[in-house]
Amino acid sequence: MTELMVRRLLIDLEQPVQRHWCNGDAFLSAWFNALSMSFPVGEQFFIDSVRNGFKALPAEQQDQCRDEVQGFIGQEATHRRIHALFNAQIEKHGLVNEWEPRARERLRLLEGTDLRHGLAITAANEHFTALFAEWMLSHARLLDGCEPRLQALWLWHSAEEAEHKCTAFDLYQALGGGHAWRVKWMRRVTWIFLSDTLRQTVNNLRHDGTLWRWSTWRSAAHHLLGREGLLRLSYRPWRAYFRPDFHPAQQSSDLSARWLRENARLFTPVSAP
Repeated sequence: MTELMVRRLLIDLEQPVQRHWCNGDAFLSAWFNALSMSFPVGEQFFIDSVRNGFKALPAEQQDQCRDEVQGFIGQEATHRRIHALFNAQIEKHGLVNEWEPRARERLRLLEGTDLRHGLAITAANEHFTALFAEWMLSHARLLDGCEPRLQALWLWHSAEEAEHKCTAFDLYQALGGGHAWRVKWMRRVTWIFLSDTLRQTVNNLRHDGTLWRWSTWRSAAHHLLGREGLLRLSYRPWRAYFRPDFHPAQQSSDLSARWLRENARLFTPVSAP
């Protein structure tokens, strides 16, 4: 099992955030803002799915993974809280979160269904966030000119996403979840996640008045599709999810552990719920 520490990030998000907080780059700021807008409702769904999956396990299996599940829930609850604070700041720039209400409507359709659906959706989303986290940690220079508190926010979140990427996947398998539904949900989540992220990013840029600037499109092409672009570098590890023998632990590096070790001054450990 994975040992997961719950950490309280020692930053102040009560102070205003600059409009183009990511090094003055309108696209990157809008992209990260879009992702953050999805986190409060998404993280709560992941928490509920993992908690419900854990409760469905036999008692002896609960004992084996109790600490990991509590750590997962604690980490995700902390992410939910701190991104809600960040979102409150960026909404002062006139941005409108259209992603969250759409997500709530979709999630209502899952009420009363087999709880393994929620775990499969969570596992798919966690694979996405782990891929993005790995890219972010390996391209941390993108944040070099940002406020230290915002650097800390995104790299801390990335490090913990890489750390707990196996939890929902393992619970899904422990409850007898099959390969067919796992990959079916990954296909659906891929379309929904990418289309919603791009849709909210465009919405943010439109409200920001920077949608039709050449610099915006150049940044988008470079950071998403360029040689070191997020989508380009993530394709192969994303595709690996469809193998019958896939497990998230097969895709690992020391970037998460290294960042957490070298930046321990930025957070304090707290007890899991």
